[in-house]
Amino acid sequence: MSDVDTMTRPDLERHPLEPFLPGHARLLMLGSFPPQRKRWSMDFYYPNFQNDMWRIFGSLFFEDRNHFLTPDRKAFDRERIVAFLTRKGIALYDTAHVVRRLKENASDQFLEIVEPTDIAALLRRLPECRAVVATGGKAAETAAGRFGCTVPAVGAFTDFTFEDRPMRLWRMPSSSRAYPMALERKAEVYRVMFDTLFDCL
Repeated sequence: MSDVDTMTRPDLERHPLEPFLPGHARLLMLGSFPPQRKRWSMDFYYPNFQNDMWRIFGSLFFEDRNHFLTPDRKAFDRERIVAFLTRKGIALYDTAHVVRRLKENASDQFLEIVEPTDIAALLRRLPECRAVVATGGKAAETAAGRFGCTVPAVGAFTDFTFEDRPMRLWRMPSSSRAYPMALERKAEVYRVMFDTLFDCL
């Protein structure tokens, strides 16, 4: 339970989603914090239709960037995404549990972390997990700080040990369209990481 009382602090936001933690997951992906709910196209992670995370996944695993869209192509298909992540063994959460938005947008630049996530508690629930992937700069800095390791360069990893478990912290480019990299190039950076973790796509 958080020590921060968001009920009496309207300027603070508590994470609106439960951690998605398939018990056999080998990978824990951590973003920073969800966007404001008015930007959601589904009730799950990376819900903003302008965010390309699920297009990156579609491109890599199905050679179709639109694979995880609903038939009308106006939202992401939560059920299909959840089924895929469960089958593949990929867990999701964020590095912040309580935040203050300094501006009315989803930019990490204007996101103040009031209470970071207890990432160690998540990893204890994922005994087969061997890698943490930070999907952006703020997430990478926060995770590295929690593990006491150096922040990796984009597309690279840093080794660390968690309770006698050898681990790697990867840093991926943000899936936000504000990040100056084409979707195809982002997908290739993610491909290297997934190839390393899962042998092949």
